[in-house]
Amino acid sequence: MIWRRKQSVGYRILFVITIPATYFFCISLMGLFSDSTTNVGYAADWRGRRLLQASELEPPGNDSYNCTPPAINEFPPDGFTRQQRQAGFIIIHFVIAIYLFLLLAIVCDDYFVPSIKKICEKLNVTEDVAGATVMAAASSSPELFINAIGTFVTEGDLGVGTIVGSAVFNILAVPACCALFANEVLKLEWWPVSRDSLAYAFTVLLLILTLWDGRVEWYEALILVACYILYISAMCFNRRISNFIKRISFRRKKYRNICEESPLLPNHLVKETEICGFSLSDQDESLEIVNMTTWPSSTCEKLWWIITWPINLVLLVTIPDCRRKKLRSWYPFTFIMCVMWIATSSYVIGWVITIIGDTFRIPDSIMGLTFLAAGMSVPEAVSSVIVANQGYGAMGISNSIGSNVFDVLLCLGLPWFIKATLLPKIPGQYYVQINSQGLVYSSVSLFSTLVILYGALFINKFALSRTVGVVCLVMYAIFMIFASIVELNTFFVVNLPICID
Repeated sequence: MIWRRKQSVGYRILFVITIPATYFFCISLMGLFSDSTTNVGYAADWRGRRLLQASELEPPGNDSYNCTPPAINEFPPDGFTRQQRQAGFIIIHFVIAIYLFLLLAIVCDDYFVPSIKKICEKLNVTEDVAGATVMAAASSSPELFINAIGTFVTEGDLGVGTIVGSAVFNILAVPACCALFANEVLKLEWWPVSRDSLAYAFTVLLLILTLWDGRVEWYEALILVACYILYISAMCFNRRISNFIKRISFRRKKYRNICEESPLLPNHLVKETEICGFSLSDQDESLEIVNMTTWPSSTCEKLWWIITWPINLVLLVTIPDCRRKKLRSWYPFTFIMCVMWIATSSYVIGWVITIIGDTFRIPDSIMGLTFLAAGMSVPEAVSSVIVANQGYGAMGISNSIGSNVFDVLLCLGLPWFIKATLLPKIPGQYYVQINSQGLVYSSVSLFSTLVILYGALFINKFALSRTVGVVCLVMYAIFMIFASIVELNTFFVVNLPICID
C-alpha cells in the first residue's frame, strides 16, 4: 500500500535528519553548559560595540542596541522558567515540534496537494505553470508562514535561516535520499536539471545582493517578487524551449550514430511509446486514504498507526477530504482549511523553536538552518523519494531545485515587501533589518552546494547513483558545520549577543 511505502521511506529519511540533529545537539550542549557569568561577561565585552546597521537605529545615549532582543518576548509565555526547561522540561517542546512537523507533512501530502490538483484541473492550468506556482506553493507553504512569523512577529532571522537551511537540504539532502534509497540508478534528463539550476543560481545571486548590507529595502523585496513573476512567465514557454533543445540534441545524436547501419530488431517488432505526462487516477488516490479503523499487522505499523491516529482523526473531522468521491466538490473548502492548519501549526512551531533556542542561548539563525529547516523539508524529501522510486527521478530532483526558487523569491520577498512598505519598524524607514551577518556567508555557500550537485551529476552523465548520494550527504554535513561555526562568531562577529534580562 502507498501509505506503507511512505512509512518505510520516512524511516530511511530519519537517517539523513540525524546529521543536523547531531550538530544541533552539540550546539545545545555548548549553550547549556556555558556559565551564566560567562554570558554576562560576554555581553559586557560588547558594551560600546555595535554593528554598522544597528548604529543607525540607535538613539543617542541608549545602549540597548548593543545586544539582540530575545525573540521569545514576542510570544506568550509557556509556563516554564529557563531553569526548569534546562532541567529537563525542554523535552516537551522537542516532542511538540516533532509532532507538529508530522502534522504539517500529513496536511500537505494528504489534503493540501490533492486540493491543489483539483484547482489546477478546474482552471485548466498547464503542468509546467502548475508545478512552478501552485504545487511549489503547496510544498513550500510552511516556509512561507514561518518567514511571515519571523518577519512580522519576532522580527528576527528565524524565517531567513529556515529558508536558507531548507535550500541546502533540498539541494544536497534530498538528492542524497533519492540516490541512497532508490531501487536503481536514476537516469536524469539534463535539460530540466540545467534549467532549474540556472534559475536557482540567479535566485541565489539576488539573495546575496539583497542581504549584503544587512538590510532589505522595500525595492529589493519588490525585485524578488517581480523576478518570481518573470520566472513564471518564462515557465509558460518551457515546452517550446524544451522542444528546441531536444531538436538540437537529436541532430547531434543522429550524426554520432551513423556507424549503425542496420537496427538490431526489425522495425515491425519495435513499439515506440512517448510519455507526455502522468496523473494519479481516482483509484490511486483512494489507496492513499488512511483507514482509521483497520489495525495494522506488524509492530512498526502499529506504532506508526498509534502515533498518527490523533492527527488523522482531527484532520478528518476539520478538513473535508476531496479525494473521496462524495467530497470532490469541496476542494475550495479543503484548500482554505489546509491554509488555516498550516498557518496555525507554523506559528506554534515558530513559538516552540524560539523557546528551545532561548533555553540553550542559540541564535534564531542557527535554529532555522538546522532543526527547523530539516523538519520543514521532510515532506519534500519523502515525496521526492517516492516519485524517484516510481521512475520519475528527474521530477524529484527538479522539484527539489525548483521549490527553492519559490522559497527565496516569494517566501522571502513577499513578507519583506509587506513589512517594509506597510509595517516598518521605524516610521519612515522602509526596510527590514537582518540581525545576523552570517546569513550572507551562508547564502554565498549556496552557490557551492549548487555547483557541487550539478558538477557531480555532469561528471556522472546525469545518473543519480549512490556515489553521487554519498558526495551530496558529505557536503551537506560540511555545510552544516561551516554555517553553525560562522553563526557562533567563531571566525568573526556576525551576531550580537542576546540581551540578558
